[in-house]
Amino acid sequence: MEERYIRNIPAVSAEEQETLAAKRVLVVGCGGLGGYLIEYLARMGVGEITAVDGDVFEPSNLNRQILSTPALLGRSKAIAAKERVETVNPLVKIRAVKIFLDESNAADLTAGQDLVLDALDNIPARLILEDACARAGVTLVHGAIRGWFAQIAVVPPGSGLLHRLYAKSETVGDQASLPFTPPFCAAVQAAETVKLLCGQPSILEGHLLLSDLRRMDWDILPL
Repeated sequence: MEERYIRNIPAVSAEEQETLAAKRVLVVGCGGLGGYLIEYLARMGVGEITAVDGDVFEPSNLNRQILSTPALLGRSKAIAAKERVETVNPLVKIRAVKIFLDESNAADLTAGQDLVLDALDNIPARLILEDACARAGVTLVHGAIRGWFAQIAVVPPGSGLLHRLYAKSETVGDQASLPFTPPFCAAVQAAETVKLLCGQPSILEGHLLLSDLRRMDWDILPL
């Protein structure tokens, strides 16, 4: 057991810690949600992370994205994620992919992954990702934020949960994203990810957690 993981025990067992080291996850999006997801999973000791994002940092990211700094403005988010993981935990294998997910690359990105994490910021890409996960037979851990609100769901392959969830959604003008909402949402996603990778059940499988941090309201809806 690496000493860096000692404080993970016994919240996860030594056997589960070894299991995590053998797992591969895909994180699509390295912004507000994705940056924290990658940070949490790297510190947890997930063996291999593929970080996908075709975007670069801009000043509006500085209020909430853990990977963004003034010095990195204009630089690739995926490369920043890779450099961060290599600094934080060199035991984790990290691959940076500087592309935006679309129909032409979704199948290749999801192939061979033990779990896929949705840290995207638009509905069309989320639906493409859900379809690719269904074809690959891999579970998707969905997260989305706006302002004070966060939602998380564990999407079994082939369930069509996101297609049903977003069936009547339209583009919303409100793009507010507060500093504390992304790490909250990512923490729940990361917790579900660790449980799933260790073979534990997830209460959010096929369910949607809705959180309002202003009112401190929490609801879990079956879908």
